[in-house]
Amino acid sequence: MNKEKFFKHLNKVYQLIEINQNEINSYYDILHQDDTIKSDFINNIIKELELPNNNNTKMAIITRIVNLRSDSLKRIMEKENFTREKIEKKLEITYKMVSDFYIDIFNKLTHKIEEDKLLTPFYREIFKGVHKVGKHITDWQTKWTNHIIYTINRDLYEDFNGDDEKIFEMMVEKNLIDLGHNKEIGDRSYSALIKNDKGEYQVQAYCDIFQREVDAVVKSLEDFISTLSLLEDDIFNEKENFINYLTKIKVAFLEKDRHSLISKWADVDRAWMKIKSPLQIGHPLEYYEDHYRKAVALEWDLRIVNPNNTAGQVIDDIKNMYKDYVRELENVSCETLKVYNTSLKSLNRIQLYLGRPALYYGAEFDGLFSAQVVPNDEVVSSEEGKKIFAFADNVYESIKAKPFLKIHSEIFPEEFLHKSREFLFQKPKEWYQVYNITTIGHEYGHILWIDDDTESTMNKTGSFKNIEEFKATTGGLVSFFEKENTKYSDFVMMDVIKRAVGLISWRETGEVQPYYCEGLIHLHGLFETKVLEFDKKLTINKKNYPTLKNWYKKTYKELASHYLQKKDATEFLKRFATKVGKTYDPVDDRVKYFVNYYWNLHKEIGQVMDDTISKEDYL
Repeated sequence: MNKEKFFKHLNKVYQLIEINQNEINSYYDILHQDDTIKSDFINNIIKELELPNNNNTKMAIITRIVNLRSDSLKRIMEKENFTREKIEKKLEITYKMVSDFYIDIFNKLTHKIEEDKLLTPFYREIFKGVHKVGKHITDWQTKWTNHIIYTINRDLYEDFNGDDEKIFEMMVEKNLIDLGHNKEIGDRSYSALIKNDKGEYQVQAYCDIFQREVDAVVKSLEDFISTLSLLEDDIFNEKENFINYLTKIKVAFLEKDRHSLISKWADVDRAWMKIKSPLQIGHPLEYYEDHYRKAVALEWDLRIVNPNNTAGQVIDDIKNMYKDYVRELENVSCETLKVYNTSLKSLNRIQLYLGRPALYYGAEFDGLFSAQVVPNDEVVSSEEGKKIFAFADNVYESIKAKPFLKIHSEIFPEEFLHKSREFLFQKPKEWYQVYNITTIGHEYGHILWIDDDTESTMNKTGSFKNIEEFKATTGGLVSFFEKENTKYSDFVMMDVIKRAVGLISWRETGEVQPYYCEGLIHLHGLFETKVLEFDKKLTINKKNYPTLKNWYKKTYKELASHYLQKKDATEFLKRFATKVGKTYDPVDDRVKYFVNYYWNLHKEIGQVMDDTISKEDYL
């Protein structure tokens, strides 16, 4: 098989995945039309969870299946006065049912690829091997969550009355944070705390705490490696790269020395960066769920490239903006130039993959990213660069599939909703371009102003991620503003407003707290510049867009300076939000009033459909 034929096969596989995703998205249709098979599946889940069978519950269940988010479902359980323990048990049951649902789909996909002899034997084995490992990762996921999130982190919170700074100080003092590169305190962990017989915290590697689960994953990795060794990659010559990568993962999972874990997983990232085929495996990379020790989540997936997609001018715009902003900074020091050069080197070495997730497991059944820039290990990135993944096709189809919601009609002006819906349904090319500006721009924005110890230095009080998401989004926005194509201006600003408001719904979802904090900073700017005003319904003042753009430029420069000086992230965040219990409140009274109003409304009608308008009006 030559490359041309391989890519034709790749397109066929891509179409199979698209068909599967459209079928999954169609679960929303049962809210307004009959489908016995789908309805029976939803009703069985509702019965298993002991919830009232109504449209609100169905909407929450479907959102759990299609969007892989459980926050709406959790709120329904809270309304039903489920105890915390019962909620956690029911969420675990739901995870099992949803993961079984997807694994069945992935079984059929891998069998179809094999049956139709699509791709080559080597890449068919990549599908099968990823799938076999993924099933074991999925079996492990609920135990990981129960131990780290529901047990240890809850104990830490209660032991220190929710004071993040005291928790971090205690962990440093008692040597409970793993060491990373150059024996410095690590910015993440591949281990977890346990309590000994005296009730004292200790650290153990995953392979000690989750021995049976790790053994099963390792055995499937060994089988995967063994099978690949018998095959050849005649298309991209990646055989040795894949085998080396999978071997490094096996070694990392088996590592018992907690202070060697970051180093071993850095070797995984290095090996991974060598693989450049259009099929990319994703391993444990992110660490949003664990608020305290940043334990890396059990991600495992296979991503497929859509060769027909491009990112347009976004990449060049980001680089040009970065160069211009560095020149404008006062008192540029040697340290500033070092950070600048490190980030610029990373920008120039990015591998960009636009496509879809083909298979996914473990933590990704609790939330699938729409885009990602990785690895997070900045030492590895300084050596090898980064990979950016963006799944625009999935995002676009998911947004179109979701029903119109009553809360949007309650909050946004009718003209704003009408224009945004026309844009979504009638201008797909323009929608993809705005996605490139905002989402791919966001991922490139993560890379700016960062070197190998920025995160560990700025994260002393645990808030780095809580400003980093705003930094990323704003980097993309500012690069657009500096070379603005007015054809997209209104739609970019609409996207900013919808994102800022929508992120309020994650107020009490701990693993995505950084995005909620990002939303609060956006809202601060939107209200300060009077682009937004609120009195039971938002007023959107387009005439103030230029003022808002200037606010973003000014704030971004201040944030860049903050990063270059590597100040603690909390110092910047407290300009916009303050910690209250497990969440954050805005410091601006106007924003606080709106956030509280929207949050309470979201709890009441956040999943209620708007029956006053039909999608047919826009098709």
